Amino acid sequence: MKDQLNQDNSTPTSAEEQHAKEVKKDFKGLLGSVRVFLSDLLNIQQNTDRDTTKEAIIADISFKGHTSWILICSIFIASVGLNANSTAVVIGAMLISPLMGPILGMGMSIAINDIDTLRRSLKNFAVMVALSVITAYLFFKLFPLRDESSELLARTAPDIRDVLIAFFGGLALVIARAKKGTIASVIYGVAIATALMPPLCTVGFGLAIGNLSYAGGALYLFIINTIFIGLATFLVIKLLRFPMVRYANSKKRRFIARIASLVALLVMIPAGYTFYKVFQESRFMIQTRQLINETIAVYQFKEQGRFMENLTEITYNEKGGSTIELVTMGNELIPENVIDSWRAQKNKYAYLKDAELRVVQGGKDDSEEKFNFVNELYESKKAELLNKDERIRLLENEVAILGKQAGKQIPFREISAEAKANYENLQQLGFAYKITTDFDKLDTIPIFELSWNTNANRAEIQNDSRKLERWLKLRLNDSTLQIREVVN
Repeated sequence: MKDQLNQDNSTPTSAEEQHAKEVKKDFKGLLGSVRVFLSDLLNIQQNTDRDTTKEAIIADISFKGHTSWILICSIFIASVGLNANSTAVVIGAMLISPLMGPILGMGMSIAINDIDTLRRSLKNFAVMVALSVITAYLFFKLFPLRDESSELLARTAPDIRDVLIAFFGGLALVIARAKKGTIASVIYGVAIATALMPPLCTVGFGLAIGNLSYAGGALYLFIINTIFIGLATFLVIKLLRFPMVRYANSKKRRFIARIASLVALLVMIPAGYTFYKVFQESRFMIQTRQLINETIAVYQFKEQGRFMENLTEITYNEKGGSTIELVTMGNELIPENVIDSWRAQKNKYAYLKDAELRVVQGGKDDSEEKFNFVNELYESKKAELLNKDERIRLLENEVAILGKQAGKQIPFREISAEAKANYENLQQLGFAYKITTDFDKLDTIPIFELSWNTNANRAEIQNDSRKLERWLKLRLNDSTLQIREVVN
């Protein structure tokens, strides 16, 4: 009886174990199918033509004859497009540009220990850079129109996105090169995305106008693109296991391998440092914008005041001393305790702790018209704020206008006392600003209203009015001043 009970109790356990084994087997089969599918989907080694790829990259390294003239023409086209602020023209120039050849050659030669190809790539790379910069320099030096367009300025300050574009663009380019039956559309797309040519044109522009900061920023962007395209080439060539160059002398082969490894290491170190530095700056900018949007821009002015977000000046310094300068205008000062709370909020952001927060505020002003005028001027000029110089010029103009209007404020109490002492027939004195416009500009005219004793002699009143007008213009140093008689 006990044996029968034990047998009955063991039967479900055996069934559960069998079911568990079947589920485990099915799961392993599913994982195997997924692995096979992903292997077929992502494997690039089977359809790679290593010999043809190597020959194609080596053939594109040289810069002479036809290739040199194609480069010169493409640089001229790109320079015209940047000068005219035309994205379409710049893209057209990048499509015919042969700049990728030496960079791919450097990455491949380091990966396969080919010292001769590396030497050729470096020499042609130097020729390419020199020829491009000289061509762009001559164009911008001799061409009469040299405006700082947004297309040019966009190439003077690289950020983290430029690093990612260069790296993944380089990956796409080498993978397309390695495929049997090269995908030309991918090569053209990478040529546009990585944008090697516009930075070189901007270097020439910066040298032509004597602005070394523009030239240095554009050259830095070009170096970033070059390093990360070369690094991507190196990694793909290693992944695809291109055959290493063999040397008859084993000692020389080991020496070449060490040199190639050293060069690869030297390239990867600045690449890593560049990525880190640009990443730090990018995080600083992101957190600054987050602070402004979530803390400062939402501040509610009780009276007439306005936070001028487009005039915000953000300066990043990796060695310290970064600044965030905010600008407000109007007749309301932000309390110091509010600004202190902003600084406390700033310190909660990891990348903003060492940055200095400055708030530039408009002074107290009792004239509503002044604020409205500045606000109208700002709105009319907002679309023109394309770069820092324009923002500075606009702010200086607004300050000058406010200063001019503040200078027109008169000591009315003293003026009225002096006028009464000098003109005994003067019964009442009023003052106001009259705002007029011819629809091209606004003008503010100071007007005094005079009320005389009705019993006084009319000729005497007219004489006193002329004398009073001359005295007021001299006293206030304002030739636009006008007087108006008021009849009681």
